[in-house]
Order: sequence, then C-alpha cells, then structure tokens
Amino acid sequence: MGSKRFNRRELLKSGATLAGGFTLGAAAPALGQEPMTHASPPMIKGDNDGQIAYGDRSKHVKSVRIPHGGRPSPDNFGLTFHVASPLQDSVGVITPSSLHYFATTRGSFLPDIDPREHRFMIHGLVDRPLTFTMEDLKRLPSVTRLHFIECAGNRSSRRAKTVQETHGMTSCAEWTGVLLSTLLKECGLKGGASWFVAEGVEEVKGASSMPIAKAMDDCIVAYGMNGEAVRPQNGFPLRLMVPGFEGIFHTKWLRRIKVVDRYYMNYNDYGHLHEGEKEKEAALSYQIGPKSVITFPSGGQQLPGKGFYEISGLAWSGGGAIKQVEVSTDGGKKWNKAEFKGRHSVWPMPVLPISGIGTETKRSSSRAARTRSVRFNRRAHRSPSTGTSPSMKHSACRGWTTAFSLGGSPRTGA
Repeated sequence: MGSKRFNRRELLKSGATLAGGFTLGAAAPALGQEPMTHASPPMIKGDNDGQIAYGDRSKHVKSVRIPHGGRPSPDNFGLTFHVASPLQDSVGVITPSSLHYFATTRGSFLPDIDPREHRFMIHGLVDRPLTFTMEDLKRLPSVTRLHFIECAGNRSSRRAKTVQETHGMTSCAEWTGVLLSTLLKECGLKGGASWFVAEGVEEVKGASSMPIAKAMDDCIVAYGMNGEAVRPQNGFPLRLMVPGFEGIFHTKWLRRIKVVDRYYMNYNDYGHLHEGEKEKEAALSYQIGPKSVITFPSGGQQLPGKGFYEISGLAWSGGGAIKQVEVSTDGGKKWNKAEFKGRHSVWPMPVLPISGIGTETKRSSSRAARTRSVRFNRRAHRSPSTGTSPSMKHSACRGWTTAFSLGGSPRTGA
C-alpha cells in the first residue's frame, strides 16, 4: 500500500552490509558451543584387523552388554544364559548386531553350524515335505523388515539400578529372509493344518507351538541381520522371526517346522500355561505390548549442570504402530498414553518430560491391541526413572525425545 518497492540491487547491497556487520563484532557462543581449536587430533594407523577386514568402533565408545537375571554369562562351564543390551546408549532405532540382547533356552552352549551343511525341513500336514539348504532359501524372494524382539522377563526390578538392568532384554534390528508363508505355500497345507511347531538345533530343544495363521501372516525365516549374516548368538545361520510375539517364539538355529492340527505342549511352553480356560486363553495370546522406557536421563547417568536437556526413550508394541507417547509432569494428574495404528511397528521413540516413577496402570482396549496407560507420581528431587510399565507382548517400536529444564541437582537416577 504506500511501501517502497525494493529493487534487486538495493536488496543485495543491504544484505551485503548486514553480512559485513556480523563480522565486525564478536558474538557470544551459542549454548553448548566452545571456541574452535585448530590442533589436529592423533591419527589412527590403519591395520588389517582393526579398520580394513571388518572394522572396529572408536576406542572412545564403551557400550557393552552385561549378564542379566543374576546368572553369569558365560558361566564356569561356558554356558550362556541371558545378556542385556545397553539401551541407555541407544542412537536411533537400530540395535547394533554386536549389542543385540540374546538369551538361550535355560542356558546352553552356542551351536557352531556350518551353513553349507545346514538343512531346514518343513513336514507334517503338508502335501510335499521339503528340505531347504541355505542356498535354496537365498534363491527365493526375500523381504527386509525392521522388527524388535523382547524377552518375556524384560521388566522393572527393585534391585536394578540402570535401564540396561531393567529393560535390556529387548532390541530392534533389520531382518532379511524368506516369508514363512512362501515356504508353506510351496509345500502345500493339508486340511486341518492349524498349528505349527518350530524347533532349533540347540541342546535343549526349545520348540514352540504357534497358530498357522501367524505363519501365513508375517513370520520370516531370516538369514540376514542388519545387513550381514545373522550372528551366532542370534541364530546363525537361520532364525524364525515372529513379529509381535515374545522372544521365546523367535526360534534360533532353526532346523525344522512341523505343521500339525492341534496345540503341542513343548519345553518352552512349560510354565506358561495354568489350569482354567481363562488362564490358558491369556497364556496363548502371545502378543506383546504396549510398553515404554526412558533411556536418558536414567539410572547411573549424570547431567553436567543446570540448563535444558532432551529426554529420550523407547516405546514398543506388537499390536500396532506407536503414534504418540505422553508423560505427565503435573504430579500424576494425567496419564501416559501410547496410541497404536496399523500393525506391528518398530521401536525406539522419544520421551516427554517427566519426574517420578510409574506406579499405577489403567487398561483400555483398541482396535489394534490392548493398550496400557501409565501414571507417573511426582517425587521431589527425583529425576525421570527408567521403569515405566510391566511386561506384555509386542512387535512395534519407536523412539521419542522432549526437553526439560534442570534447576536442581545434576545427579540423576533412582
């Protein structure tokens, strides 16, 4: 309306003047920045083992797994039990293969399998029982999908002091393999085929019964993990991925699947079933989730001083993709909500500011899966805790972050 029109030459001239003005005065460093130093860092000399053949991480990165559940791994006999992933050091969604949690069936040695000699068999109520070599499987159409796995024993504990000790028995990776439905279609299912039993080659045969509908849905016979072969601790050369089901069903060192017409009680199922129809129905629901945990700041960590910090964490579910996580800071008047949409989602997800420990739960139902809301009670002089909700069954995961201002003690952890 009466404003002067700028021509291009005047605009560029004023811009150049403004830019020049910024170079005249010394600006205060932004939060978290320090003056630049020009000293060169020490250099790493290349060697075949460390940088070339496979590749080492930086010596300054110290994340490691730890034995879980009060038993050493390995023990004096070399048996491996449960080993927890360092969730507190998570960066993004993917858990590195070398830090992925693992567990064995009641403790066992790790099978040392030559993939050239390994065979995978499908038999039972099928028209054509088939045996596959690893090369046979790799010639079939493959899929690559992001899925998490969680042990049923992954939960808060009063004895635990860190998030790795409470929730380290869950991890997320990218898995590559052949859909089990592809193999079953090749074999041909007979009438009455309603269940299947998956078995590995470990000493304690950790077989599990699952509905055939799940096999025809999204199960993967996986030979790849995070862009390379599945690690021995995670089932090399072949493991069954059962998205959304608790970890014990993800059979490692997979050697055979038998298609059957009824539920078969196996070693893995012992202790999961109880008398009474309601208990049996609950035990056979299989599906995990929803669940969440704060990874930073968490037990054992320290904040350097006052100021603003980003809180982060993980949330996961076998019942659908996690859309949102809310954590209240108003003394527990609001509920922590996880919303789900669609099918199995993958996991790490950001956290919102909280102060307190999850103490009460409220259940509701949704179209995708049972959802759980967790209320946090505010406690004076306490930082966000690591434990949030009891264990359930799942297959989706996401990461989350938020910010808060620290005005008191920089020390964190329960």
